[in-house]
Amino acid sequence: MDVADRLSRPAAVGYDVPLLHAPRARAHGGSRRAALAWCVGAALVLVGIGLAGAACQGAAVATDFTAKNLAPSLAHPFGTDWMGRDMLARALAGLSTSIVIGIVSAAVSAVVALALACAAALGGRRVDALVSWLIDLAMGIPHIVLLILISYALGRGALGVCIGVALTHWPSLTRVLRAEILQLMTQPFMVASRALGVSRCRLALTHAVPTVAPQFLVGLVLLFPHAILHEASITFLGFGLSPEMPAIGVILSEAMGYLTAGAWWLAVFPGVSLLLVVLLFDRVGAGLRRLLTPEEVQA
Repeated sequence: MDVADRLSRPAAVGYDVPLLHAPRARAHGGSRRAALAWCVGAALVLVGIGLAGAACQGAAVATDFTAKNLAPSLAHPFGTDWMGRDMLARALAGLSTSIVIGIVSAAVSAVVALALACAAALGGRRVDALVSWLIDLAMGIPHIVLLILISYALGRGALGVCIGVALTHWPSLTRVLRAEILQLMTQPFMVASRALGVSRCRLALTHAVPTVAPQFLVGLVLLFPHAILHEASITFLGFGLSPEMPAIGVILSEAMGYLTAGAWWLAVFPGVSLLLVVLLFDRVGAGLRRLLTPEEVQA
């Protein structure tokens, strides 16, 4: 008997426990439209922040000692620092730098993860064992320590930070993609293709990569917040970007010496801005995950 009949019938034998409410069917179409709207809106805001930061690079380093250490006002919404530099311009420029570094490093890291996952799943037991050993080795070392060592060995700067982030953020995504491709290899058409002599490279390009494309895209987007936060972290510690660059890590590091003097805006607004950018990237990743997940899986 369906739910409608149970609701319309009076309580009888076997129905002494009343049904208080009928479960509502999930509106998959509406949730997908909302996810798409959130995803597009967050992406547009991120693009706007990146463009605004690129346009503010000159204003971010312009000094005016007649307007130093000013509290937030209409003329300077984020206040000014000890050199009279506008903190709004510096925060936007720093966020733009972080976004660019995060995109480059996350893209390189995701490509490395995809290549290693395909090699592990299609290269045989020895290659799979080697890739699994590399994953365990990379995950056994704290990210921040390995990132500092790589960045410092490469002379710091933007290049060192990008390479360091790219070489430390691939293990988790590699493990996910490897599991998906290994599951794909058990499918009958893949077994038949291998029996017919289809090369492993062709199997990877024609079947493995298209199959794991949704997981790859979601993992790529979700790598951005980690890349941005780690870039800001090692820059704050002095092992990342150059102090002359208007980066969020540099801004927060310099602000530490002025917080006791009451200049709270030097750290609060840049820190909150970085947090909002990370949350926007997380929103884009969550939206992509919902859009790329089949409706029957979400039910």
